[in-house]
Amino acid sequence: MPSHLFADRPAQPPEPGAVDALISQTRRLRGEVDAVRRDAAADEDDPRQRWQRALCDLAVHQLDDLGAQLGHLRAGVPASAAPEDETRDTDTALAPAPGTAYGVTAPPRTGSLLSRVGSAEWNLLTDEVSWSEELFQIFGRPPESGPMSLDEMPTMVFPDDQPALQGMVTDCLIDGKPIDGEFRIVRTDGRVRTVHMTGEPVLDADGCTASMWAVLRDVSELRRSERAVRESRDSLERSRHIELTERRVAVELQEAVLPPWRGSLRFAHDGPAPLDVAAHYLPAASTGLIGGDWYDALALPDGDALLTVGDLTGHGVAATSSMAMLLGALRGMAVAGIRPGALMGHLNQLLETSVQPALGSAMCCRYDPVAQTLTWAQAGHPAPLLFRDGTGHALRRPDGMLLGATTGAVYDEAETRLLPGDLLVLHTDGLARGGDPDDDTGARRLLALGPRLAEARDAQDGVRAVVEEFGEEPREDDACVMVVRVARRS
Repeated sequence: MPSHLFADRPAQPPEPGAVDALISQTRRLRGEVDAVRRDAAADEDDPRQRWQRALCDLAVHQLDDLGAQLGHLRAGVPASAAPEDETRDTDTALAPAPGTAYGVTAPPRTGSLLSRVGSAEWNLLTDEVSWSEELFQIFGRPPESGPMSLDEMPTMVFPDDQPALQGMVTDCLIDGKPIDGEFRIVRTDGRVRTVHMTGEPVLDADGCTASMWAVLRDVSELRRSERAVRESRDSLERSRHIELTERRVAVELQEAVLPPWRGSLRFAHDGPAPLDVAAHYLPAASTGLIGGDWYDALALPDGDALLTVGDLTGHGVAATSSMAMLLGALRGMAVAGIRPGALMGHLNQLLETSVQPALGSAMCCRYDPVAQTLTWAQAGHPAPLLFRDGTGHALRRPDGMLLGATTGAVYDEAETRLLPGDLLVLHTDGLARGGDPDDDTGARRLLALGPRLAEARDAQDGVRAVVEEFGEEPREDDACVMVVRVARRS
């Protein structure tokens, strides 16, 4: 660029050490951002990761541009003051080679960021045009073709962007306004690039515009990163909206299906041992994981009571809708008098043929208050815990496969006599630390609550003791617990 363009802009040269320090800091920060970007590339399907990666891309390009500008600033420093180590990767170069001044047409290194910044001057008095070599590279124009005049430039500009370019040039030449804007060009090789142009008019002694100078930057990658950020942000917002909507539907469906009672539920049978029942749902650590856990207690037409807990794989609307289907079928078959073992077999067939295949664990108990017997079957589910006189133990589990695991599964039954004052704890495996039904970690902790459960005034008090023990700890899955107390006749 001709020296007279800066004749009225005196400036003190920067200290070499200060510029070098800024360049070093920019390189270090760019490396750190690039490391974060590589980590963010681990999950290509996660919208949050795509957004973070796009933000990192944007930050890298911004730092590249900053580094290039600092390199131009350092170019005016004597070569003897420049660092000796200039053998950097050309893709991450932050400064020009020593002795390469801003606007000088010395060939830039292959892939250097200098090819993104070029300069030009259009002399209105002599019609002379001066382009730096970098500007020829930006436009994809061979140097032997010569620089383009202001009238020729619009021929390479997108039709939609031509009015903006013409307006900027006109405002600069006629009104003396500085140029600051962008437009898209189509290079001779067919590639589309976005160019940011800044410039000012140069006035003669009479105050008339004698020439116009400009700096043009290829900001295509930067704008592409910004678009990626916007698109990723929009995608993330849509995903969040869908997630919140699905969670709301799942919660509403779950609340509509599970029993509405929150306190103790008393079955006022005429027999010697009525039941006092209470239950509680414990969500997973992530509030978005609304699963297919259920609990239910139902008085049956013949005077017996149905007690059941279960858990379906999956989360969200699919899991809660499958749970609603399964629980509805379970209630209907229990009311029809089907025994627990056969009932489990029908549920297995229903789940196996469902349009939304899933696996599930379940336990179905039928209590006869007259005979004071509990008949139950299970499908890959933790056994009930029986507490008597402050001491608890797990009931022997009859054989039973997970629901939906195999065709024609047969489910055995077990029978246990209950006494007034006995307390049963039924729970899903999410309450335990492990998901394996054979893992008794959670059961041991529950059994240790024997003395506290013995002091419970009612079933709700027993649920409260369990929730105090397990409720605050983070769980990978949701869970539910039901406490059943065989009341004593007063």
